[in-house]
Amino acid sequence: MTGKGLITWPTGAKYEGEFSGGYLHGHGTFTHSTGCIYTGGWRMDAHHGIGKKEYSNSDIYEGLWKEGIREGCGRYSWKNGNMYIGNWKSGQIDGRGVMKWANGDIFDGCWLNGLKQGSGVYRFADGGLYIGTWSKGLKDGKGTFYPTGSKQPSLKKLCSLNSNDNGLLLNTEKHTPPKQKFTRSFSEKASVSGRSKSSRQISHRTSSLDSNWNLQDPAGDCICRDSSPTLSQTFSESQSEASGVNSLVFEREYMQGVLIMERTRNNSEMSHKNKRQNKFSMKQVKKSSWIDIFGGRRSYYLKLNLQLGIRYTVGKITPVPAREVRSSDFGDRARIRMYFPKEGSQLTPPHCSIDFYWKDYCPMVFRNLREMFKLDAAEYMMSICGDSGLRDISSPGKSGSIFFLSQDDRFVIKTLKKYELKVLLNMLPKYYHHVGSYENTLITKFFGLHRITLKGGKKVRFVVMGNMFCTELHIHRRYDLKGSSQGRYTNEDKINSHTTLKDLDLKYEFHMDKKLRESLFKQISLDCMFLQSQHIIDYSLLLGLHFRAPENLKALVEPPGLTQPQQSLPSGDDEHKQGEQLIIPKGLLLVAHEPSFVNTAPGPHIRGNTLRAYSIGDKQVDLLLPGTARLRVQLGVNMPAQAARKVQEDKVEESEVELFEVYDVVLYMGIIDILQEYTVKKKLEHACKSLQYDPMTISVVEPKTYAERFINFMEKKVFPEPETP
Repeated sequence: MTGKGLITWPTGAKYEGEFSGGYLHGHGTFTHSTGCIYTGGWRMDAHHGIGKKEYSNSDIYEGLWKEGIREGCGRYSWKNGNMYIGNWKSGQIDGRGVMKWANGDIFDGCWLNGLKQGSGVYRFADGGLYIGTWSKGLKDGKGTFYPTGSKQPSLKKLCSLNSNDNGLLLNTEKHTPPKQKFTRSFSEKASVSGRSKSSRQISHRTSSLDSNWNLQDPAGDCICRDSSPTLSQTFSESQSEASGVNSLVFEREYMQGVLIMERTRNNSEMSHKNKRQNKFSMKQVKKSSWIDIFGGRRSYYLKLNLQLGIRYTVGKITPVPAREVRSSDFGDRARIRMYFPKEGSQLTPPHCSIDFYWKDYCPMVFRNLREMFKLDAAEYMMSICGDSGLRDISSPGKSGSIFFLSQDDRFVIKTLKKYELKVLLNMLPKYYHHVGSYENTLITKFFGLHRITLKGGKKVRFVVMGNMFCTELHIHRRYDLKGSSQGRYTNEDKINSHTTLKDLDLKYEFHMDKKLRESLFKQISLDCMFLQSQHIIDYSLLLGLHFRAPENLKALVEPPGLTQPQQSLPSGDDEHKQGEQLIIPKGLLLVAHEPSFVNTAPGPHIRGNTLRAYSIGDKQVDLLLPGTARLRVQLGVNMPAQAARKVQEDKVEESEVELFEVYDVVLYMGIIDILQEYTVKKKLEHACKSLQYDPMTISVVEPKTYAERFINFMEKKVFPEPETP
């Protein structure tokens, strides 16, 4: 069948439109026997392109389809008046979008698998406004609440906030939410007898494809969570206060939907503070040596050049037969060079950027490293060079480097200074051997080293790394630990939801399984000895904490049915007793490792084999988070612990015993900033000369001493003697 026509089935289903090669292909209207009607594009019996579908329950979807599934931009209207406009992926609400409820509430922000995920703005019908972050549909992290009548940020500011791609690298949120909330109710298959083979094929595929997709209205879940007893009470109190003083705003912090902290601030003070911070950040940006290379569109051109170069390099090196790395693969001749003119060439495609020269360092070494880290070449290339592109993120440090993040949050691209590139190239042979010998290493994983040169001679060097905070859980606290006390604290006025805290800000003492602790500190020692051998002393341990909400409070904000069924637990009484070991009552659970129950797909934050725990008989373990997920425990990833903090004396009544706050936490950690060359003595001599000090009176920390002090701090959290500034 080819051309236009009409086909009907005995069940009452009907299609009128275009055919091609025996398939529904082109534009047409399909009326299902249940009353569901689809009008739009088709490709080989599947909805494809722009189309409109009116469901039998009066729901309507207008937008893009791909192979029979909602994919791209679209609008979904529920019969109860709720409406969503935004991005879809694999049939689910995913990406940036706006949800408007029938009661007037509006949420504009990020979504993942049908749930609010990441940064967003929630505007209440009565005028209240909340700006913050969400995780799996629940408020999680810090945010700001503006009561009705208060001065609120401008629309332009809110848009820029939501376009910030979830903030800094250290605040990257990558979760694995519950399974999709879309149910398919397949209509009965059309039974056609006495037809041609092609007709039977169309009948069968169309009835299965056009099954009545009923999208569960996420409005119910969202409203239930946002109007939980805890939140409703706080909201009403905020409204009563706001009626008298309209200049007040509330800085809040949530933990899985539970309000754990609220601080009142004056709106004018916050505005003044934000202006000062913006002014400061602008000055910092101007210090970068390569920031003005591309003019006003530098970010766009730089990202496009990166994608073109990486796509070319991976495509060129992947077909080469796999072999062991040779010493020549680390040499000066182990480079790939290519010129990318704007109009294209025989080897390069035309592009919209500016002409540039591309240089790839040690391609065979990094190809083997990616395979060692179990990264598929096509997956790596699509993550960085896909249609979604790269995202800008702010620099969390003082280096002035530019950072990009892949759309799936798995990879970080950082610009390097010339000496940093030399350090990495010099240490690359030893680094390759180290990560090959210790698969549980905590040291940053490198996937590629490249350079872009413009016609004027200006060069930008960058490295591709794994994002250690590409995790299923939200990171509530981040610490950059050096084992030092000199200047290692953060001013309270500068702390926000994206701040990375320092050594003296860490008030917690961690307790974990004996076997897990031994494995952790053994690897830290091995990694520090490697860095010592490379004369590197400026490294840090990046620590991320995920706090678990108390179960008695969490029950107030979770609607029935959210907790996952216990079928994921090992079956049998013996396995149940042996597998589950409480770290803290109703908190985190250590269970015997079951590969079929956890996601074992490799990623840039995966650091080797599953760990063993002493508490369950020296067996491999998984971490069970009641009502959330089951995760594989690895070194530096998904490590369960208790965090204890001594209660300040001024906050408790006089007592003969010390009081402690104890939390369930999941730890994420990795050793970063390892590309700092050992030039401390030269820097000290230069500083002393400008300050008129005698350099001979200044002691220099040797790598060996630094490694020992670092390990001692991590094990016992004992600071050395105060250092010379």
